[in-house]
Amino acid sequence: MTGFVFLLLTITAAVAVFDWAAVHVKLKPLEYVAKPLTMITLMAAVLAMEPTSTSSRSCFLVALLFCLIGDVFLMLPDRERFFVFGLGSFLIGHLAYIPGLLLLGFEGRLFIVGALVVAGFVVTIGRRVVNGVREAEPKLAPPVTVYMGVISVMVVSAFASGHTIAIAGALLFYVSDALIAWNTFIEEHHWGRLAIIVTYHVGQIALALSLVY
Repeated sequence: MTGFVFLLLTITAAVAVFDWAAVHVKLKPLEYVAKPLTMITLMAAVLAMEPTSTSSRSCFLVALLFCLIGDVFLMLPDRERFFVFGLGSFLIGHLAYIPGLLLLGFEGRLFIVGALVVAGFVVTIGRRVVNGVREAEPKLAPPVTVYMGVISVMVVSAFASGHTIAIAGALLFYVSDALIAWNTFIEEHHWGRLAIIVTYHVGQIALALSLVY
């Protein structure tokens, strides 16, 4: 990793911390700046990297761009109105991450491990989330179910890549989205929003680092 990339990642982490603080104290003006800026600086860091696969980097940049769009949709004041648009943006992001991760490598045994981990999640937490969505917002159950399937494939792809940091990043992303669903459709916790954004940002940074580690 070059010094310039390290600097950009440091800036990304610093801006992310500002966003976490904004979420914690409910300072919306700062959140409106820090949340998208975190993704923008992370994209800049990915562009400056010397990745093991340039094709993977292209996929990751597309993924990060759509995650940035999703971030914007989900932080708008009328969040319920734009929820599906945010969900769709993140879905496209995961569809871009999948080939990017598989281009980093493929290990059959880890693919099986990832599939088992995801299956365990779907049978336990995932099923509870889908039932919660059906009870709270029935019309959202189909898109949420599709989204869950796509992000699950992304997590399995991270396992299959054989990159430990990619696996960690994908699992953190998985946890972040599970927390969003739980907080929104099942039971809201006071610590939920902070946990969501911390796991999300750390997960995204870890996924980006898998390009060089």
